[in-house]
Amino acid sequence: MRITFVSNFINHHQIPLCNALYAAEDVDFCFIQTQAMTDERLRGGWAVDERMFQYVRFYDREKEECKKRFLESEVVLLGWSMLPASLIEKRLKSHRLTFRISERIYKEGRFKAASPRGLFTKYKEHIRYRKSPVYMLCADAYAAGDFHLIGAYPGKLLRWGYFPETRRQAPKKWITPDLKKKICWAGRMIDWKHPEYAVKAARAMRNKGYDFTLEMIGDGPLRKALEQFTIREGLMKEVLFRSTLTPYEVRAAMESSHLFLFTSNFLEGWGAVLNEAMNAGCAVVASAEAGSVPYLMTDKVNGFVYNNGRYDDFEARVLRLINNEKTQIRLGNAAYDTILDLWNAEVAAERLLSFSRTFLEKGEAAPFPDEGPMSAAPLLRGVSFRRTREEPMRQDHV
Repeated sequence: MRITFVSNFINHHQIPLCNALYAAEDVDFCFIQTQAMTDERLRGGWAVDERMFQYVRFYDREKEECKKRFLESEVVLLGWSMLPASLIEKRLKSHRLTFRISERIYKEGRFKAASPRGLFTKYKEHIRYRKSPVYMLCADAYAAGDFHLIGAYPGKLLRWGYFPETRRQAPKKWITPDLKKKICWAGRMIDWKHPEYAVKAARAMRNKGYDFTLEMIGDGPLRKALEQFTIREGLMKEVLFRSTLTPYEVRAAMESSHLFLFTSNFLEGWGAVLNEAMNAGCAVVASAEAGSVPYLMTDKVNGFVYNNGRYDDFEARVLRLINNEKTQIRLGNAAYDTILDLWNAEVAAERLLSFSRTFLEKGEAAPFPDEGPMSAAPLLRGVSFRRTREEPMRQDHV
């Protein structure tokens, strides 16, 4: 069975899945990279030596071979890419099994679906293939509702995501209680990721007398203002700023942390730092608006989830968690188990292969699992119009 995965560029969020597919028996796997990694990602420590992976092909260097492979493979995974629209259309009209991968298409509100021009574009890209063997792998918990709204992929909207490396050695940080709790935030310091929530929560924890350190990892336009806020509020002992680290260094920071704060709003399509923090056994406080949260987390079961981007709700959950080590341990262990047992590249690859083999042999879809990758995606309510109007008004973040 030939399986081809097409996306913009190979990176650490895709490599584990690709490795699992490449290692599978009776599978001829290939990843087609359609562009060079962007400077922004290179500066963020994402650089990868593609020569390490025998399955990577480059569209710009091997165009004809890649086109042939894309059109003739029994199974294609089609992520965001720079392939010509005419080539994609030819594949989707071929009635060969294809899985599209997408985050939500109406991040700024589903009211945009009312645009006639936008609907015509969505018809050409998605809706007209509703009866073809084209499935949508939703790499965002809110994507299924978006596609359902426009009548695309009926009965073919499946949970998916990003699958960074799963580390299978349980973190040891809980074995020896540590009076000083370590808290981590990681990402680009930009408005919709709300890093200011973390430093404001640090002020609240300090004012309550808690003993902790908050590590803020990343760079971006808000960093200077955040640093000034920590100086103004006298938080220099509690809050440590670290410039952009490699993915491996970020994982090391997570593995030494007790809590992780994930504060992105509805513009966060997925947010793989959540997978990584849960795999590190962190007790997580996360925004329900980020695309990975409704799939990976259940409030009070394997983390704390706050709604509608409300800072007061976020702060209350952080204060509750920092004050209760038993809850930290319970949530951190449950988070670790979620990634180890269900939301990882090996499970995703196994389920994708099982589905594909059944479809190719019988010409029909296999039953979907009840949860996790390749299960039927729930139709979640999107961000409200009122909520989308709130975010641009927040100019003075700290």
